[in-house]
Amino acid sequence: MEKLVFQNGVKKDQLLSAVNDDHGGVIVEFKEPMDPIVFQNMLKASLSKWRLQGKKGVWIKLPIECVNLVETAVELLVVQENCGRLKGTAVWKIPTGVVEEGEDIFEGAIREVKEETGIDTEFLEVLAFRQTHKALFEKSDLFFICMMRPLSFDIQKQDLEIEAAQWMPIEEYEAQPFVQKHVLFKYIVDLCLTKAERGYPGFTPVPITSFFDAGASFLYLNNDGLNDENSAAHL
Repeated sequence: MEKLVFQNGVKKDQLLSAVNDDHGGVIVEFKEPMDPIVFQNMLKASLSKWRLQGKKGVWIKLPIECVNLVETAVELLVVQENCGRLKGTAVWKIPTGVVEEGEDIFEGAIREVKEETGIDTEFLEVLAFRQTHKALFEKSDLFFICMMRPLSFDIQKQDLEIEAAQWMPIEEYEAQPFVQKHVLFKYIVDLCLTKAERGYPGFTPVPITSFFDAGASFLYLNNDGLNDENSAAHL
C-alpha cells in the first residue's frame, strides 16, 4: 500500500498546476482561493522541481480574491556583501551600486545587478528615491529604488564583492532583524508588496530632447493617465 506523507494538509509531492510558456518558463494561474500555508508549501515543492527542470521563470497570475497569497509568491534577488559595513553580518540586502559618470539610472541598475549576481534584467520603474547629504566623499547622494524584470534566473555571483546571492521570499527578507530596525529597508518591503497587490505606480524613463539639453536625456515620470499630446508640448 502506498504511504502518503502530508505536511500542513499538503501531500509531500503535490505541485502547483502550471503550463509551459514560450520562453522556457511556466505559468501558474489561480482560479480559486487557497490557504496561504498550503500555497507556500506547494510553491516551495514546485520551485524545487522547476529549478531541476531548468525552467527560466515562473509567472503567477492571482485574481483579486487571492490577494492574500501575494506576499508568499513575491521573491527578491538578495545578496550578502563581501566588503563594506555589512561584511560578515550575514545580512541579506538587495543589490546596490553607484552609477558611473555619463551613465543613466536605468543602465546603472541593469549593470549592477548583472555584475553582482549574473542575472540579466529589464528595467521597469523607479519606485522611490532617497536624498542624503554629506555621504560618499562628502557629497549629496541620491539612492534610487528600482524595479527590474528578471530575464534569467541562474545566479553567478561576483566573488570579489559578494559573499552569497539567492532568490528569497519577501517575508523571509522582511523577518531579518536588520530590516526590522531600518526604515529604508522596511519601505522596500512595503513598496514591493504594494506594487504586487495594487499596482503602485512608479516612474519610467521617457527619452526626450529639448532646448536646454545638450543631447538626448530621460525624464522619469508616472505616465498613467498622462495626456501624451499635452505633455510633449512641455518637453
